[in-house]
Amino acid sequence: MKLVNKEKVLILTGNYGDGHIQVAQALNEAIQIRFPELEPVIFDFMEWVHPYSNQVSRFLYMQGVKKFPQVYGYIYQKTRKVNKLSNMMKNVFSSGLGRMLKLIEEVHPSVVVSTFPLAAAVMSKLKSLGLTDIPTVTTITDHTDHSLWIYPFTDQYIVGSRIVRESLIQLGVEEERIANTGIPIRQQFAKVFQREEIFKKHSIDPYMKTVLVMGGGCGLIGDGSSTLQEFEVLPEPVQLIIVCGHNEKLRMQLKEKLKDSKHKIHLTGYINYVHELMAISDVMITKPGGVTTFEAIAMELPMLLYKPIPGQEEDNAKFLVRSGVAVQANSDQDLTEQLSTLLSNGELLQQMRENSRQFHPKESSFASVEVIIQTKETNNSLNEFEYSFGL
Repeated sequence: MKLVNKEKVLILTGNYGDGHIQVAQALNEAIQIRFPELEPVIFDFMEWVHPYSNQVSRFLYMQGVKKFPQVYGYIYQKTRKVNKLSNMMKNVFSSGLGRMLKLIEEVHPSVVVSTFPLAAAVMSKLKSLGLTDIPTVTTITDHTDHSLWIYPFTDQYIVGSRIVRESLIQLGVEEERIANTGIPIRQQFAKVFQREEIFKKHSIDPYMKTVLVMGGGCGLIGDGSSTLQEFEVLPEPVQLIIVCGHNEKLRMQLKEKLKDSKHKIHLTGYINYVHELMAISDVMITKPGGVTTFEAIAMELPMLLYKPIPGQEEDNAKFLVRSGVAVQANSDQDLTEQLSTLLSNGELLQQMRENSRQFHPKESSFASVEVIIQTKETNNSLNEFEYSFGL
């Protein structure tokens, strides 16, 4: 039996926060389901293009965001629109052309998708120099806009909302190059769940109010134990499912500090069944990362946002609150008060769940993949036309 070589879709991502990778995985799943004749190929852009400096630059980025958030936020705002500083940063970030060209030659994709802004920068640079004519698509992984996502030789943008689409138009992107599909999410967040089975599987009490606490892959939420100890003043005991991610130190600290809590405490490290916990929770307390919050929207899970990082997380928080799917707290005391209000107001929670449906999130991955394939076919047809007529 002769093996047929499949057309390849190259998906470039980056391990600078979990969101870029999760979107890449979501697109990978959707392509395999909707277009099985194609082969998605995921590469960590920074690991491939900058193999020696990637670990150092990732460490510096993560530490900078964590320890100097105001500095990060200042630079983020200063480079939001195209200016001398943003152009200088783009020139610095669009290095590694040789390594990227080598990857293209090895994979030989028919379309390249970037879920990481620096990958979009390098692909645009390659096209501007005439080194490739492969169609390119950029998937923006937050509920916001920024100039570092925008490049002249990007063929198509995929965004999470009408507001982001309009913001890109203000930044000079043509309307026909922007598709509002919603942020792509993995299929596990688009399923229908049997809540009773999940309660039993994870030994969760189905008769208590359940609050899911998440702080992203690093497990950071507020000030750790002191923030959660504030919940002791809640009028009624609740069930707290606290996901600490890779932060084992925080998990052990919370285990000790919360051992005498009046609430029922469930502590976990990094897990691959967040979708199940979202399905049985009444409220999720989280930092407003773009992908995690869109997954919560798909699960119709009301959110209580706390301490966003200046920059894209602050933008995400404003968007989510304005859309009626989240509320935001500004201090430990405010967090406790907001949580108490949400848990005692069934009508408000129901309204927030209904507001989630306006985004049609369960179809976002498939809608995004349709845009990617259409971009591939349109651009390849145009290239064939130009070749036929010697243009």
